[in-house]
Amino acid sequence: MQMSHPQLALAMISFLLTGGVMFIIARRNLRQAYPLFFSYLGINAVAVLLLTVLYKFAIGQYFYAYWTTSTLLMMVGFTVQYEVFVDILKPFSAVIDLGKMLFFWAAGFLLLAGFMTALVTSGTHVSKIVVAVDLCDRCVHLMQCGLMLLMVVFEKRLNLSWRSSGMGVALGLGLIAAMDLIVSYAQGRYPAQTQSLAMLNTFAFLGVLVFWALRLTARESGPAKAADAPARLIIQRWNDALISYRHGEMGLSAIGVSSFLPGVEQTVDRVMARKVVQ
Repeated sequence: MQMSHPQLALAMISFLLTGGVMFIIARRNLRQAYPLFFSYLGINAVAVLLLTVLYKFAIGQYFYAYWTTSTLLMMVGFTVQYEVFVDILKPFSAVIDLGKMLFFWAAGFLLLAGFMTALVTSGTHVSKIVVAVDLCDRCVHLMQCGLMLLMVVFEKRLNLSWRSSGMGVALGLGLIAAMDLIVSYAQGRYPAQTQSLAMLNTFAFLGVLVFWALRLTARESGPAKAADAPARLIIQRWNDALISYRHGEMGLSAIGVSSFLPGVEQTVDRVMARKVVQ
């Protein structure tokens, strides 16, 4: 099977642009801040090169290489979300602690959903794995879209900055995920247009790479300080509430239990006294 010249050209442009974004990250010393994102780009570059070579010279191995790289990119893409989440909300440690718990349970849910899907799917072991990976991949894409919408809709309420690198990474991941979901749905409805839709998906990925290159080379600015905001930020209220809950209300032995148990004892004593009088 031969790869068309437009497909080959898009693959090479994707490889070069991905390498360019990685060079920008390394040159601006952002690799320490986003090591998982840097790895995500590296895996993407290797996957594009490997799949292009296999598609042209070893089509029999293309299927296994495609799903292996897709699984790896799905797992790394999930961790990149957490990396960006922590970077954007760095000043709010309590919110980050809550985010860690949510990401942990989300990872467990993905593993369970993938296992159950593979278990109930009929067919060979390979087909079961493919269906499970595809389901987990769509779930990760939905989470990336959700993170993007959170940043866009609540940008002012969360005191985020459009000029921060983390916001740029989150928006790019969300756009890639949204386009991939749209293309997957369209390919299911219009199977005859599978190749054209796949090229559309590639164009979207190239556009995001250009966006990342421009965003990471531009001057970065952080969000305004919460103390300087005209009104108390909602993210600051969440953080304060979580801190007080973690260090205050959760100390039941010092506050709640010590005041609660004597009240119970007094109530029991009154009830017993009434019974003795009767």
